[in-house]
Amino acid sequence: MAIVYLNGKFLPIEQASVSVMDRGFIFGDGVYEVIPVYGGRLFRLEQHLERLARSLAEIRLANPLPAEQWRRCLQELVAQNGGGDQSVYVQITRGAAPRDHAFPKDVQPTVYAASSPLKPLPADLAEQGVAAITVEDIRWQRCDIKAITLLANILLRQRAIDQGAAEAILVRDGAVNEGAASNLFIVKGGVLVTPPKGPYLLPGITRDLILELAAAHGIAHREAAISLADLNAAEEVWLTSSTREILPVTRLDQRAVGNGRPGPVWRRMMSLYQEYKQGVRERGETPAA
Repeated sequence: MAIVYLNGKFLPIEQASVSVMDRGFIFGDGVYEVIPVYGGRLFRLEQHLERLARSLAEIRLANPLPAEQWRRCLQELVAQNGGGDQSVYVQITRGAAPRDHAFPKDVQPTVYAASSPLKPLPADLAEQGVAAITVEDIRWQRCDIKAITLLANILLRQRAIDQGAAEAILVRDGAVNEGAASNLFIVKGGVLVTPPKGPYLLPGITRDLILELAAAHGIAHREAAISLADLNAAEEVWLTSSTREILPVTRLDQRAVGNGRPGPVWRRMMSLYQEYKQGVRERGETPAA
């Protein structure tokens, strides 16, 4: 029976409940975070908590817990669910109040966290890669906030699933920013490129680690705008996220990317990423160098 954390208590998930007046349920008024766990150790926890704090600040909601209390709470959650490799989900809403678009006064936020076994990467990833499609970005203008209002992302991702693809890559005014649930990298002219941070993409924790690893190991890289033409001409295309790590896109809009196989830069980066993960399992968080 899975154990969750809800408003200061650890309890079986079957016993966890929130009010139907919760603004997360009524309005989607809240933010969330997803943190991978390797060998019982929370991965890049400091960076995830910093992003959570930023999202909360952007929606004008006070952080309900200081960083050290978050650390103790999530470590206890992981331990109560058996350690090992997990995915931790954290959600904070503005709390329960009468339905009104205006912020309620004197209301306690709802704080929820749960964990589940981390799904393994596809067994044929290194040989086959994944497929993706390009679609128009129909989301709002603050995609840098990790908000729980994800209906547009869901609809776009489902379009990809319906076409036998793993992800939808989103295009806005001719620029390619990210996937429906992932960040984007391409390799062009042997250089690893990812769009710079801004309001139209989520600042990914895995994204930042890949840039750290590239810098530490001499892989040419830069942050720059990526056009749809750049994407279509790329030698390699990757999608990154905390739970899916680094997915090589080998088919884009039913056309092969490069030679239709995961490329050499992806293989190099995937090796460095797995080495970093193993270090976390054995010793805890370490620098990328």
